[in-house]
Amino acid sequence: MSADFHPLIYIIDYILGVIMWTLIGRVAMNIFQKEDSQFFFMRVFVKFTNPLLSIFKPLTPKFIIQPLVPLYVAWFFFMIRFYLMPWVLGYSVMGMLSFPLESEISRQIYQFFNSIKF
Repeated sequence: MSADFHPLIYIIDYILGVIMWTLIGRVAMNIFQKEDSQFFFMRVFVKFTNPLLSIFKPLTPKFIIQPLVPLYVAWFFFMIRFYLMPWVLGYSVMGMLSFPLESEISRQIYQFFNSIKF
């Protein structure tokens, strides 16, 4: 972690990031599987995201087709992570630190591929 933020900030962002990516994963998985599929990963995506979808149901417009509703809800988590978190913390711009989860993952991928000798 490159900045001097309180660890709670990273924990909150990681939780929000995992929720956001799980919702996006459900939409991507729904391209290949039906929601009532017996495929293990699809059942996990549906089980973990259905409570969130029911919470956001009053904010979800009726014209959005059902398979895209998780993407719409993921957009809320993106907005919270990109705009609300820096504003609450008092930063006008956080740059790459707006997404510590993705920054850490990309750093690990970079280190992994840098360590491979061809």
